Amino acid sequence: MTAERFQEARRELRSLTAGFEKRVLLWLAARMPGWVGPDHLTGLGLLGMVLAGVAYGVSAERPAALHVVNLGLAMNWLGDSLDGTLARFRDRCRPRYGFYVDHLVDAFGALFLLGGLALSGYMSERIALALLVAYFLVSINIYLATYTLGVFKISFGPFGGTEMRLLLAVGNLALLAWPRLTVMGRQLLLYDVLGALAIAALAVVLIVSSARNTRALYQLERV
Repeated sequence: MTAERFQEARRELRSLTAGFEKRVLLWLAARMPGWVGPDHLTGLGLLGMVLAGVAYGVSAERPAALHVVNLGLAMNWLGDSLDGTLARFRDRCRPRYGFYVDHLVDAFGALFLLGGLALSGYMSERIALALLVAYFLVSINIYLATYTLGVFKISFGPFGGTEMRLLLAVGNLALLAWPRLTVMGRQLLLYDVLGALAIAALAVVLIVSSARNTRALYQLERV
């Protein structure tokens, strides 16, 4: 299959910040120096997640490192969100290469981020592992739907990648004041509680999305 014959999946993004974010990214793409390419931005996004993971890993002894985590999240947003926008702005799209590399980088980024969080002591290892597995399962479902249905669903309801980064950044600031919560008389880690809620939300998204995709594919290929 040649690049000319390849049909890119339709992108579906309906998150809270989608409209504003698109305008910001186009403004940035128009002012990006010529020597900066999409691959540089993809690398910046991965570097941001590595930085965030390392900062999480040392934050138990140095809580101020949580601010570095937020810096890493900002770097990740810039690189991960702007790389495709810049490629489209300059008419240098490589849809197959870009899709593969971008989401492989996302997978490694999640591994670094949650690995660092598990080492931080702010989240238990079991919750971090369960959250990573839930994220990977939802990602696999998204990628399979992209291939079979031709629709790349980037957000679910009002939440997409940018909203999740913002929530995590706010949570990191909250950790500085309230690393633990009292729930029914028990002291629990704040991020264990939030992590469990995130796992439950991802499970619901996975079940609902899988059911819809399966029904859609069944209707398309009824015998």
